[in-house]
Order: sequence, then C-alpha cells, then structure tokens
Amino acid sequence: MKKRLTLWAVGLAVLGVVLLHSVFHAQPASPQPPAAPVAAAANPAPQEHPRIDAAIHHLEEAKRELEAAPEEFHGHRAKAIAHVDQALAECHRALESVR
Repeated sequence: MKKRLTLWAVGLAVLGVVLLHSVFHAQPASPQPPAAPVAAAANPAPQEHPRIDAAIHHLEEAKRELEAAPEEFHGHRAKAIAHVDQALAECHRALESVR
C-alpha cells in the first residue's frame, strides 16, 4: 500500500510538472500587436487560460489526496505536499501576470 501511494504521489507531482511545462511552452513568445488600433475598454474581460485552470484543479486534487494519506512515508508525503504548494503558487503567479 505504501508503494502504491508513493507511486501515486510521485505520478501526480510529475503530471503537475508536465502540465506546467506544457502550459508555459504553449504560450507564444511575444504577443503580436493588433492590426488596427483598438480602443481600450474601461474594464477589459479577464483572459481565459483553461490549461492553467485545469493544472490548478489537478494540483489541488493531488494535494487533497496526499493530505488524506494515512501515513507520512518517512517525510516524503510532506515534501510532496510542499512541492504541490509551490506548483500551485507558480500557477497563480502565472495567471496574475496576464490578468
């Protein structure tokens, strides 16, 4: 059981890293200027970023699973939770940077 939970935790952490990597490399390097001048709206609508939102959802789910684990796994569970927290913070910073 310990081995299975550890494999799940590592798998979810790897999935989070892969999702973050995919999200950030899927973005264009620099935004292209609009063809014609566009009037700025007073309150522009926030941009949608479904991949980052999905990554946040999956990371939160992984954190809940890790927190519900019945054992500490020699400190590895706590480390995995800390890494998930770091990944969540980066995802939130990514969204803040474009909104």
